[in-house]
Amino acid sequence: MTAVILIVVGAILHYAANSSLAAEVWMVGLIATGAPVIWGTLRAAGRGRFATDVVATLSIIGAVALGQPFAGLVIVLMQTGGEALERFAEGRASAAVRALEAAAPRIAHRIVGGHVDDVPVSLVEVGDELVVRPGDLVPCDGIVTEGESELDTSSLTGEAAPIAARAGTTIMSGTLNGFGALRIRTTALAAESQYERIVHLVRTAQASKAPLQRLADRYAIWFTPVTLVVCGLAAWMTHDWTRALAILVVATPCPLILAAPVAIIGGINRAAKRHIVIRNGGALERLGTAHVAVFDKTGTLTIGKPRLRAIRAAPGFDEGDVLRWSAAVEEGSSHLLGRVIVEGARAAGMAIPRATESLEAPGQGVAANVEGHSVRVGARAFVLPHCESGVLEAAALEQSDATLRAYVEVDGRLAAVIEYADEVRHELPHVLASLRTQGIGRIVLLSGDHAPIARALAQRIGIEETYGDLLPGDKAGFIERLRAEGGTVLMIGDGINDAPALTAADVGIALAAHGGGITAEAADVIVLVDSLAPVPEVISIGARTVRIARQSIWVGLGLSGIAMLVAAFGGLPPAIGAVLQEVIDVAVIVNALRSSMEPRGSDRPRPAARSQDFPRQPARNAPTQLAPNA
Repeated sequence: MTAVILIVVGAILHYAANSSLAAEVWMVGLIATGAPVIWGTLRAAGRGRFATDVVATLSIIGAVALGQPFAGLVIVLMQTGGEALERFAEGRASAAVRALEAAAPRIAHRIVGGHVDDVPVSLVEVGDELVVRPGDLVPCDGIVTEGESELDTSSLTGEAAPIAARAGTTIMSGTLNGFGALRIRTTALAAESQYERIVHLVRTAQASKAPLQRLADRYAIWFTPVTLVVCGLAAWMTHDWTRALAILVVATPCPLILAAPVAIIGGINRAAKRHIVIRNGGALERLGTAHVAVFDKTGTLTIGKPRLRAIRAAPGFDEGDVLRWSAAVEEGSSHLLGRVIVEGARAAGMAIPRATESLEAPGQGVAANVEGHSVRVGARAFVLPHCESGVLEAAALEQSDATLRAYVEVDGRLAAVIEYADEVRHELPHVLASLRTQGIGRIVLLSGDHAPIARALAQRIGIEETYGDLLPGDKAGFIERLRAEGGTVLMIGDGINDAPALTAADVGIALAAHGGGITAEAADVIVLVDSLAPVPEVISIGARTVRIARQSIWVGLGLSGIAMLVAAFGGLPPAIGAVLQEVIDVAVIVNALRSSMEPRGSDRPRPAARSQDFPRQPARNAPTQLAPNA
């Protein structure tokens, strides 16, 4: 701003027929405003950093020595103006973070001694009881202890459908409460809640320095000596130091330093708008060069929530009766698979009878009396010892590839085997097709499930390479071997057991719509929606960002090089060259800002394909088919 004022004042004096005073004003101003630039260059040189600031410093010194204050002031303006443009770009790129911060909950309604007090969220402690009224934002992560409502999680996950909340539901800060009041018990401080963690992740991403920026520094290292050589040759051949100054002026390529970070920050911002957090610019650069994609199975390719797949009833038993009795036995159980049975019966419209004399063995199963029958539901070891010929009858009913089963005994006989399955994500066909069109030539499935189960799923969805029975360390080792073979490796996972592999990959992508914990901490890219659709989308964003950054670098170098040649032949005086270089700087940085904008024919993925795009394989001997085979 000071340089601009001095240039304007000097111009007024110049055109007021007082050019001598104008020159003096410009010279004093150049010394005053150029000194910080020179000092900054010397400090950087003391730390071993030599880049294009050297050329700018020499230009300022040369302008003072040769009495060309206007050209020197334009160089100062170029340096400080370029930094202002970078701050502007960072401001644009921070819009998504500011939006998150602005929407953050500020007040909590805390229950103290039977009364409700309004307190700042910073004063809420873990274990406090809070009231979340209709229309309020949830102030802290917590568990619902009383009340029923629906929550709008779109600000965190991008999902438009409301989420049901009732006693026992875990909820995240920043979600919007719907029609009913809720009482929650906090499980994290506001500063440690999911909402604040998301903001922190985006801040960390924006503060990082990408390898592409270091690449720009390397360009500057060789561009600077080339500039000095051209300048020295011109001065030696023409004995015209003004011409040498003109070369220095037009060879001050601020775009080389500013274009890459501006583009990277813009790409991070564009991803953040779509609920994708990129933790560092290096990950954004590597995304565009990926060749191998490795997927976890459960919770990544599949939804990760067990559902009823089939009921295989023994001769003499009706599938519907078995489901009703099993639901009655499990209705009072807190076990996940027990709740799945109850939900399956309710979904089928069944009236669940009342169970009596219920007895639960934690982690094993539940026994009770239902409608005059003795019913036992649970694990193989819990049920079969109480059945006549239970082992033989179970073997006849276990003819499938199901990974989870529950066994049902009724009045001393094995009545049925209940099978569970995990559904494949409906967007998966489009995701895999998009990855292949984006240059991912190798897609691998790594799973902790048994190898035959993993291979069956891979064959169904079109992944040719799969490995099962893997421990977390095995997955990480496999990733390391893939990296040693060459090419950039992506790892996509969602569970704690995927964290080592996410860390080992060139780019780890975590599905963290429901928190993520250590999984999100280990990943370079965090997807905040419960979907795989953002994976090809973020790869596209990374490729476009790198393309724009490199384009900006090369255009800046090319235009500066052309201007250097013109100046070397005397075609550009220092003052005009300085103005021309300023125009080049602005044009290139504005081009880099395109990375934060939607391109024409946006690369947002098309609507995801439905699950019917996968061939359904009917389960064998499954009279009651409740869910597709996963």
